[in-house]
Amino acid sequence: MSKKILIFFILIFAMQVTFAEQEYPDINLVFFDKFNDDFLFSYVNAAAKNNHEYKKTKYVVEQYRQQIKYSFSKELPSFSVGANYLGIHTPRFGLPDTDNNAFVLPFLASYEADILLKNRDKTKSYKKTYEASKFEQKALYLSLLTDVATVYTNILQYDDLLANYQKIHLNNEKILLDARKLYNQGIINLNQLNEYKKQYEDSKIYINNTSKEKELLLMQLALLCAMSPANINEIKYGNFKNFEYSGKIPDEVSSDVIFSRPDVLAAETKLQKAKIDIRVARKEFFPRFNIVGAWVFNTVFPGNFFSWESSLALILAGATQDIFQGGRKIANLKIQKAKYEELFENYKQADLNAIKEVNSALCFVKYDTQNEKNIKQKTQYQNTSLINKQKEYNQGIISNIEIIQSENENLTLDNELIRAKAQRLVNYFTLYKALGGKL
Repeated sequence: MSKKILIFFILIFAMQVTFAEQEYPDINLVFFDKFNDDFLFSYVNAAAKNNHEYKKTKYVVEQYRQQIKYSFSKELPSFSVGANYLGIHTPRFGLPDTDNNAFVLPFLASYEADILLKNRDKTKSYKKTYEASKFEQKALYLSLLTDVATVYTNILQYDDLLANYQKIHLNNEKILLDARKLYNQGIINLNQLNEYKKQYEDSKIYINNTSKEKELLLMQLALLCAMSPANINEIKYGNFKNFEYSGKIPDEVSSDVIFSRPDVLAAETKLQKAKIDIRVARKEFFPRFNIVGAWVFNTVFPGNFFSWESSLALILAGATQDIFQGGRKIANLKIQKAKYEELFENYKQADLNAIKEVNSALCFVKYDTQNEKNIKQKTQYQNTSLINKQKEYNQGIISNIEIIQSENENLTLDNELIRAKAQRLVNYFTLYKALGGKL
């Protein structure tokens, strides 16, 4: 029998560990493992476990969870006991054995009979607040995952952009050396030489700006994953050329997916809470039904301290109605009704925002994917042009400067393609967030 109990607890523990690994089972974390990259999924997991902003929301949720217990305790009877010294003076007529100094030990019980279920509704209201906080926590979770993936994608993008800018800079250095020779030979004038110098300086500016953006992104990734930004040189990342989504992006989505987003569910839950609060405000107009019981042991009367002769017992049941509080209660009811209308408008706006965000994300994916295809076609034309210019250079028709400039045009167009690909992949993350992680 003891072995069966042990096995049972081991299974329970294993289930808890599994649930801890996947905090939100309906969110598709495998999505981040479909980008042919060795590091993205690990950074997403690190952020989900260590990010301080997200961990802070867990404590907020816990506060609301404890408020439910606190409210529920008010539905139950309360018991108390007190030890008191009593100094009295009583008439001696008929009470010869009484004492002026006494010790009193009262046991008190009180209970508000929840006939109208007002206290039950208050607890339900706290439960709705707790549920809404859970949905808001989930929305922040999705935002965190999306931010990590977006930042990581941009790091890969800027790494490739930087490599191309460095190649352009080396080419501009070669062009400037050739241009100086041509200037010394009197083939070009000073204005033309200065143009090549400006190109050379521009390429250095591009390298500096791209390096700056990459370093800022690395620090942002470190912050999201709760790592020290001082250790950004230790951050590893993959290759942008191999970074590609292997799944399928839908052309359309079901409305059920849209309306199951955590922000929409949070708005809906808050609306349900407001409806309960209106019900509670109405019940405040009715009397409160209280039951009070007391059993008091004392040393005033003769007899043993815990005997029936030295105790006093009573029970009191009745209804209590506030007087001159009607204006306050009417105002509170109107406040709750106005809050309900406010949250109803907020819920309708949340629905519209959800539909808009999903449609916008699908629109971005559609048109940015087409833009990338068009840039790829431009790249093919440019490659063909470079091959032809290489032939012209071999035949002595064009100069070395022209062939190097053509190579720079290829690299510039390649950067344009890198940006288009990065934008398309970031759109996937935007769609993932818009669908509540159900992509």
